[in-house]
Amino acid sequence: MPVTTSTDCEMIFYTNPQSRGQIARWALEEVGAEYRQEILEYGDAMKSEEFLKLNPMGKVPTIVHKGKVVTECAAICAYLADAFPESGLAPNLDNRAEYYRWLFFSAGPLEAAIVNRSLGVDVKEDQERMVGYGNYDLVLDTLSQQLLNSPYVAGDQFTAADIYVGSHVLWGLHFGSMEMRPGFEEYAARVSKRPGFMAAKKVDEQLIAAKEE
Repeated sequence: MPVTTSTDCEMIFYTNPQSRGQIARWALEEVGAEYRQEILEYGDAMKSEEFLKLNPMGKVPTIVHKGKVVTECAAICAYLADAFPESGLAPNLDNRAEYYRWLFFSAGPLEAAIVNRSLGVDVKEDQERMVGYGNYDLVLDTLSQQLLNSPYVAGDQFTAADIYVGSHVLWGLHFGSMEMRPGFEEYAARVSKRPGFMAAKKVDEQLIAAKEE
């Protein structure tokens, strides 16, 4: 669905095109939601009193749907899949084990391992139980094995978990924060062919280009 300027829209999307908001926009495009976007610049806009009432962390993305506020990318992906069941992005309840497992594996161990690695945080062997994810290589090898077992992270069906996991893999390979493992390249190619991904990417690229003019 196209971005709307209607003030009556039930979905408001607070974002910045150079942020994790790209994940949420992909999710919005996948579920086919009409949404009004509010572009916030880093600094005063994200720390304004008005926005902090919605997200006390002062960061994007944040969505407001029918008056309900949702923050955190993984939560936004899961919420949108449930709020728009016709999109088929959430498995039925009997088949959600893998879906939840890998969605939160990526929101926890995967993201923590990547960020620590990027910041040069050296986790010593005797600290691995403390950080929860063990070590960087273990996390990537674990995800690699799963992606070799099935075309999508939770099985044969593309789900909202693939929006979140796929974003990490695509960005990680592009920026070099994730080392290549078997299955990563093929998975990245598979999810990046989604019409929802391409539509979201086009909008954010246009916004970025407009800022640079």
